[in-house]
Amino acid sequence: MPTVHSLTYRENCRRCPRIAKNLAFRKTLHPEYHCKPVAAFGDPDAQLLIVGLAPGLHGANATGRPFTGDHAGILLYQTLHKFGFSTHPVSEHAGDRLRLKNCRITNAVKCLPPANKPTVGEIKNCNAYLRNELLALQPDSVVLALGRIAHDAVLRALGMKLSHCSFAHGKLYRIENRLRLLDSYHCSRYNTQTGRLTRKQFEAVFSKVVAQMSDH
Repeated sequence: MPTVHSLTYRENCRRCPRIAKNLAFRKTLHPEYHCKPVAAFGDPDAQLLIVGLAPGLHGANATGRPFTGDHAGILLYQTLHKFGFSTHPVSEHAGDRLRLKNCRITNAVKCLPPANKPTVGEIKNCNAYLRNELLALQPDSVVLALGRIAHDAVLRALGMKLSHCSFAHGKLYRIENRLRLLDSYHCSRYNTQTGRLTRKQFEAVFSKVVAQMSDH
């Protein structure tokens, strides 16, 4: 089985002109920020791949690590630690001592899109990278999609019709006869602060992840 490094993220990627322009502008405002494609983070042989939307402006776009530096990562890393997937409950920066265990985190779109809203074309431009990550997974691995955009991107990457599996929080699908796709609302500030996604709901999703991995 190929590793996830067989198709790497090109730091000089300019497939999406709108995003490239946005990154260049953000770099002028914050020279210390990462402001380029954010690579996946974690165990390259993991049985759990978590797929988010895109790097946050002052989060992964700044730190270079998925879900690190902004509100969206708070609940995620706390939950990963509680369920044994992370060595620490807080992801501070790309150079800290936190390590993921049997888990890897990536995004449907690897660069910061304007207003954190990628276009369909931009999602498709980045889809080959996600496809590579999915094909590198071992049979019966779990893919946790955080939000509908991530869910749809996974289906696109596998060449599946979006109507084949509709997004629904807590829903589990077996896809491609080798992977298990589990949906969750995104752990964004909006979703957690409005109560759309509670800690209890998010932990229930991870209980399903663990159950699926134990069943393997």
